[in-house]
Amino acid sequence: GPAISLEWAALPWYALFSVGRMTAAYILSLIFSLLYGRIAAYNPRAELVLMPLLDILQSVPILSFLPVVLLSLSAILPLKLAAELASIVLIFTSQVWNLTFAWYQSLTTVPKELREASNIFRLNSWMRFKTLELPFAGISLTWNSMMSWAGGWFFLMAAETFTVGEKDFRLAGIGSYLQQAANEQDYRAIALGLITLVAVIILLDQLLWRPLLAWTDRFTVSMVEDHEPATSWFYEVWRDSWLAHTLSQRLFAPAAERLDNWFIHHYPLPTNAARRSRSSPVATIARLLVGALLLYGGVRAAQVLAALPAAQWAEIGIGLLATLLRVLVALLVALSWTIPVGVAIGTNRRVAAVLQPLVQIAASVPATALFPVLLLLILGLPGGLNLAAVLLMLLGTQWYLLFNVIAGASAIPQDLKYTAALMHLGRSGLWKTLILPALFPFLVTGGITASGGAWNASIVAEHVEFGGRTYHVTGIGSLIATATGSGDYSLVLAATLAMVVTVIIINRLFWRQLYRLAESKYRME
Repeated sequence: GPAISLEWAALPWYALFSVGRMTAAYILSLIFSLLYGRIAAYNPRAELVLMPLLDILQSVPILSFLPVVLLSLSAILPLKLAAELASIVLIFTSQVWNLTFAWYQSLTTVPKELREASNIFRLNSWMRFKTLELPFAGISLTWNSMMSWAGGWFFLMAAETFTVGEKDFRLAGIGSYLQQAANEQDYRAIALGLITLVAVIILLDQLLWRPLLAWTDRFTVSMVEDHEPATSWFYEVWRDSWLAHTLSQRLFAPAAERLDNWFIHHYPLPTNAARRSRSSPVATIARLLVGALLLYGGVRAAQVLAALPAAQWAEIGIGLLATLLRVLVALLVALSWTIPVGVAIGTNRRVAAVLQPLVQIAASVPATALFPVLLLLILGLPGGLNLAAVLLMLLGTQWYLLFNVIAGASAIPQDLKYTAALMHLGRSGLWKTLILPALFPFLVTGGITASGGAWNASIVAEHVEFGGRTYHVTGIGSLIATATGSGDYSLVLAATLAMVVTVIIINRLFWRQLYRLAESKYRME
């Protein structure tokens, strides 16, 4: 592996490398989300497969992706390139799920009159995407992009400091710098690394996220202009600059016009006959191959599971119930504070100016780094590790809810606020008739991603090694961790499948029904 320098002069380069990996992973996440979410939202048959698959993927522990990806890539690529690609894939898996759910939620709640207008103008798929769908989802995608970057920083240290046996896959970056400083107990270097990380987060907030929020504010579904619109000093400087006008006239506008003409020419509005004849032999063969692979995998898994004794199945059932209870408690605690704080940030620009950078910094701090401190404080209290497990789940999931609540509060139309003021609804009436209904679709998106994160975190929350001792509580995460350590792969498979099936059932029976309710009753018409 590379020699990680702890000199302060290396930090700007390490920050640049880390931001580059984060950017590559985010671009990959955005492309995946736009394609995947659109297919799931507009193709009912595909939705039956894609949304349960998304539920499974977001519930699989993220760190379990890395060894498989890393060893597979290192077998066919040079070691350094394999490590770079694997780190990008790991960061991608921490960024993509909430973006996909946010895009899907936006597509399913576009106001009907706007869809009818796009049909009257006979917009093809590209023009509808450019002029309706992407602008309507702009606020939600921006806030969830901020959440995705926070999640990426969360897993950056693991992505840049991975080793397998004698193979060293470390990469130069802020994450590896902080780990090296911690290993050498160099507190000065730890402080410098943390200061650099916070500085990068603040710079991104000022130069990227605030300008994006100020720009997407124009896409709020409202009949009147907000009396206190989102502002950004950098956006105002850039908008009025000579460079922006020159690039717009000579580069961006001509390129956009060529792109529009190309899509209109090659993908015109399809006729009904064209819509009916989209199935092809290639698609049929692909479906048959996937079906055959799934059937083979199902048969092999059934053979392994059939040999599992009844006592272990009972242990799995008890573990599922215990973890489910912790997930519910973590979600309820998160909702109790993220709704009022998120509404305050989303509706008050002065509060947002102060709290927005602090929220991004807090969401970027790895919860696993704080867990040993929490463990020391909590083990002596009633509840002990049970309370600590709920807190670790809470630390990893509350930000999904908070960022989505902020996005929902920011998207409330100003004319509805004026109407509520004219009706003298009072605080409770305002929350009941305007704020909570407007937040509902965003709460569903935040809830489904937060619950997936809580199930994901159960493996490290319920089974902890600290101070030379192992602490564990009853739960499916603890069961998977214990079975993995003892090499009981039949139990690992059974427990993992049980967790996946449970998450799918909950999402289909609860969260999907809430999506349907948001689509039918709480869209901005």
